[in-house]
Amino acid sequence: MEFLHTATNPMSGLPDARQGLTARNIKDNPAVEKMMYLLAQYLAAAGISILEKKDDDSHSNLGFSIENSSMYSRPLNDYGDKLSVNFEKFTLDWNSNGVSTSLRLDGTTHAEILKWIKKMAAKAAIKVPYAYSFHYDFPYQINDNFVFKLLDANRLNELLNLRILAQSVLETFIEAQNLNSEIRIWPHHFDTGAYTIYNDMSGEAIGLGLAVPDNVCRDHYFYISGYKGHEVIDTSDFKPLSLGSWSVNGFKGAILPATEIDKNKGIAFLSEAFIQYKN
Repeated sequence: MEFLHTATNPMSGLPDARQGLTARNIKDNPAVEKMMYLLAQYLAAAGISILEKKDDDSHSNLGFSIENSSMYSRPLNDYGDKLSVNFEKFTLDWNSNGVSTSLRLDGTTHAEILKWIKKMAAKAAIKVPYAYSFHYDFPYQINDNFVFKLLDANRLNELLNLRILAQSVLETFIEAQNLNSEIRIWPHHFDTGAYTIYNDMSGEAIGLGLAVPDNVCRDHYFYISGYKGHEVIDTSDFKPLSLGSWSVNGFKGAILPATEIDKNKGIAFLSEAFIQYKN
């Protein structure tokens, strides 16, 4: 299995058992998926260039708002200004004091986006310059004339619904299991993920989330993997799952393709797998 980025910090899953999606094989995804991946990088670049660096790399990851249909950066100044991408409107938004200033993305070039972000950052009195630069390997060399286009509005809506599904499943599962974790979009893998240590002082933890199509699964899929310290827990002796399956295509954990999956099935899959990890 090809992989490029191995995580070494808790929030990105320790030695990443998933390893499927990488900066390289995102190219194999359909055009709309690639477009959203590229747009997420503008938000990640804001965190990387403006915010204080965190050992767990969390300054670069993104949140997701079901209410606003948007993925968004960490707060970029003391006033809570954030940069976000709205799936529904296909806009890049600068959010400040409850007011959003938007840039229409359909037909907009890479150079125009960079100019707009730098203009908005200056208006927000952010002194650190915005730089479109990454500490992880990046698969695209886009030039100033690269144009973003709304290629398939129906597919974009499907991708939005998948992010909503992921957010709602993870929120409900984490609360029901009395766990504690942020739910973030990691820009290099582009998964919606969480990582949480058990509350029983066992030293064990789980990583879970929704991944985009990769070498593990051709569809978007839910995943969960367990850790003891920095070692991935072996699942070869675990019982078969009623939803999903264990250890597919080199992945050490359980996966469930997200095709035609609703919230209840997503939660049931994670819960059943989690019980086996705890036992």
